[in-house]
Amino acid sequence: MAEEQPNLEATMGLIMNGGNAKGFAFEAIRAAKKGDFEEAHKKLDAADQALNEAHNSQTDMLTKEAQGDHQPVTLLTVHAQDHLMNAITFRDLAGEMVDMYERIAKLEK
Repeated sequence: MAEEQPNLEATMGLIMNGGNAKGFAFEAIRAAKKGDFEEAHKKLDAADQALNEAHNSQTDMLTKEAQGDHQPVTLLTVHAQDHLMNAITFRDLAGEMVDMYERIAKLEK
C-alpha cells in the first residue's frame, strides 16, 4: 500500500488540478460575457497554471513508467486522465470564447 501512495498522489493531482483548470476556464467565460476582459484573462492564466500543475503530475507518472517502474492503471487513474483531457479541451474552448466576446465588444463600440 505504501508503494501506491506516490501514484495516488499524482492521480489526485490530475483530478484536483484538472478540476480547478476547468473551473477557472468557466469563470473566464462568465467574466468575458459580462465584458470584464481583464478578469477573463486572469482566469485563463489561472487555468493554465492549474493545467501546468496537472501536467507535472502526469509527467511524474510517465517518467516512472519510462524508467521501468510500472505504474498500475486503476479506474481512478483512467478517471484522472479523462478529467484532465476534458479540462484541456474546455480551457481551449474558453480561450476561443473569451476572444469572441472581446471581438464582439469591440465591434459594438
